[in-house]
Parts: sequence; structure tokens; C-alpha cells
Amino acid sequence: MLGGCGWLTPAATTSGIALPERLRAADAAVPAVWPDPAWWRGFGSPELDALMARAVAANFDIAAAVARVRQADAQVRIVGAALLPAVDLGAQAVRQQSALVGTGNFARRRVFSSNNLSLSAAYEIDFWGKNRANLEAAQQVAFANRFDVGTVALTTEASVGNTYFALLAAQEQLAIQRGNLDIATRVLRVIRERFGVGTGTGLELAQQETIAAQQRALVPPLQQQVEQNRNSLGLLVALPPERLAVEGGGFNRLKIPPVAPGLPAEVLVRRPDVLFAEANLAAANANVVVARAQLLPAITLTGSGGFQSVVFENLLRPGSTIFSLAAGLTQPIFRGGALRGQVRLSEAQAEELLAAYRAAIINALVDTENALVALRRTTEQERLQAEAVRTAERAYAIGEAQLRAGTIDLVTLLTTQQTLFSARNTLVEARLARFQAAVALFRALGGGWNAPI
Repeated sequence: MLGGCGWLTPAATTSGIALPERLRAADAAVPAVWPDPAWWRGFGSPELDALMARAVAANFDIAAAVARVRQADAQVRIVGAALLPAVDLGAQAVRQQSALVGTGNFARRRVFSSNNLSLSAAYEIDFWGKNRANLEAAQQVAFANRFDVGTVALTTEASVGNTYFALLAAQEQLAIQRGNLDIATRVLRVIRERFGVGTGTGLELAQQETIAAQQRALVPPLQQQVEQNRNSLGLLVALPPERLAVEGGGFNRLKIPPVAPGLPAEVLVRRPDVLFAEANLAAANANVVVARAQLLPAITLTGSGGFQSVVFENLLRPGSTIFSLAAGLTQPIFRGGALRGQVRLSEAQAEELLAAYRAAIINALVDTENALVALRRTTEQERLQAEAVRTAERAYAIGEAQLRAGTIDLVTLLTTQQTLFSARNTLVEARLARFQAAVALFRALGGGWNAPI
């Protein structure tokens, strides 16, 4: 039996994943710059700062995660009580009267009185460490819930940032679209003037009228995006949409704060989702110990003592003292395979959580690599697209001037016009992708989250 003690505790589990020396997409010449806890302040938007502060304080998902932490702490206290004796105080006063006994004048009733005051205690000797393992499992679950708060908070902060930037992009695209509509309307006036003096055709006029109508039809969907993004921010900051005032603006007044990852191992210890998976695995290993210990004998000590007397006045006298002490051993013999099934279940659950832990590690590394690549490529894309917009604007200005002079046909101008419209919208999309890639990188690096003590 004693030789089985080593069997109770499973072998220490590690991820078994060899970490790379550095992240492939990271610039080796740039020192690590970890995110600040209030990393969003680096974008330079007071409105975004206010939204983040409101979300951190009032978001429903964060509040629910914090409540789960309190539940887990309470469960630790409940489970930990098994390591201490259970003590109960009892008091009882009984007076009974029997039915009539005998007949006639000899019938009598008997009256009984009993008074009892006792203190009882029961304690299970944690010989196999079952209760200690139960407590460890509960503590690890409490740790996991704290890490989950960090994950939920980072997810919420990233959602606020992405939604706010999507709102800015929709507002900017709406302004561009109205500018595109002004251009199309201005060209339409020129063609109408040419048609009025006989230098333009009805087909040219119809083509430009179609373009103007198409540009006008693109305005309502963008207005819808602005309104829906504003409403989505209301949910994230726990405010009804009608009470949320967001002005927005453009990307031109914002900047992307610098951030750079360190070593892969440093990234992992800053990721609450990885630590969440690790704590869950530790809890599962402790549950394996509990399940195995259920197969072994349970030793229980019980004792009680107190006073018992028929007359209340004599209750606390030495002659009324009573006590009992008992020790018991219970060895499961036959449970229909339930106990061994529970062992296999706990072991399989630990194997599942080990796989989840390994997946969390790989996911953290992939997430960081993808975020680094995305920020680098979207930055390059925005720069190139900005050059394309400048070129398209010059080409359109030349084309419109030549149209007024009558030196080019309408088809050439229409092509130049559509190129400008598309280039402007693509530039806004590239800016949005760059800012959202920055948010993804801050999230991949764990934000400014710190492991709770």
C-alpha cells in the first residue's frame, strides 16, 4: 500500500515544445519594447482613451470574468475546509408524554425529559494527499480564472480599438465618397454644357449620369457602417447607443506607437491565455491525484463529548458527562468500475488539457509572427497606396482640364476618374488595416497585462 504512494502523483508534464531562439519576423536590431498597460494612449486619441477607460470599468464580459474569480476563490475556501476538522455544537431539550397506561383509576401517563449539550468533531486523515490535491486543483482553477480576466480584458480592449478605427475608416470613406460624388457631379455639368452647345453626345451624358448615380448610391452603405460601428462601441463600453457620443475624425491626427517583441519565452509569460492553459493543466493533474486516491482506504476520526441529564439543573454536573471516540477505515471493494473509470477520465482530461496547453503556446507564437508581418506589410501598403493616390489625383486634374479644353474624349476621363475613386478608397482600407494590425500586435504581445500575484 505504501509503495503505491508514488503512483498517486502523475509525472511532471511539460509542453515538450522547443522554442525558437527568436521570432522570425522580429527585427533583431531593434531592442524589445513591451506594450504599456495603457498601450492605446500611444495612438494619440483622447476619445479612444475615454472609450477604453469606460470599457475597462464597465464592460459586461470583464465584469463576468471578475465574478468568476470570486467564485473560484470561494471554491478554494470550501475545498480547503476538508483539511481541517469539522466541529459542531449541539443542544437539545426534549419533554415527552406517553399515552395512558393501565385502566380505570390506575391509568397513568408517563412524562420523560431529556437535556443534551454536546460538542462533536470529525476529521479525515489526509493520508494519501487527496484533500491537499483537491485544494491544489481549486487553487489552480482560481489562478486560471485570474488569467482569464486578463484574456477577456485584452480581447475587449482590442475590440474597442478595432471598432473605433473601423468607425474612423467609415467616416473617412464617407467623406471621400462625397468628394467623389462632387467630382462626378462637376464633370456631369461640363458634359451637359458640351451637350447643350452640340459638342457632346447623349451617350456621353448618359454615361456620366450613370457614374454620378452610382457614386450617390455608395453613400448610404457608408453611413450605415458609421452608425453600426458607433452602436457596437456602445455594447463594448456598456452604454445604450443613444447615450454614447463619439465624434470620430480621421487617421491623419493619429500615430502608431512603437512596440517590438523580445524573446519567444518572454512573449509566452506575458500572454494570459498561455498561463490560463497552464493553470488548467495543473488543476487536471491534481484531479488525477484525487481520482487515484479514491481507490485507497479512507481513515476517519470522530469524537463527541458533552452533558446529558433528565433534569436541566443537573446538566452541567460531572455526573452528566458523556463522550465517545471512534476511528474508522473504509476501503472501497466494489463500485462497478466507477472509481477506476474516474481515474481514466481524469487522466484523459489531463491529456486533453496538455494538448490545449501546447496549442496555446504555438498559437501565441503564430499570433505574434502574423501580427509582426501584418504591421510591416500594411505599413508598406499604405505608403505605396498613398503614392498611387497622389498620382491618380494628378492624372485626374490633367484629364479634367483637357476635357474642358476638348483635347481628350470622355472615355479617357471616365477611366481616370474611376481610378482616382478606387485609389482613395483603397488608401483608407490600407490605413485601417495598418491600425488594426498594430492593435493585433499589442494584443499578441499580451498588451500591458501583468500576471496577478
